[in-house]
Amino acid sequence: MADMTFDYMPAASRAGINGEKLERLKALVRAEFPDDEMMADLHILRAVLAVERGDVTLEQILRQQVEG
Repeated sequence: MADMTFDYMPAASRAGINGEKLERLKALVRAEFPDDEMMADLHILRAVLAVERGDVTLEQILRQQVEG
């Protein structure tokens, strides 16, 4: 695994985001920032924290991939 600028794994674990859903989230964000690993990691962390706080559901975020 590549080094992460922002370690979103603990927050993802707390929010119950793992496995295939985490991979889908990472793919969605990295598609938006293909050449900027730092921005991708930051946006993954922000999305995970928003799910953890209850501001949005993971399904709402992942739906953007289909609707976007």
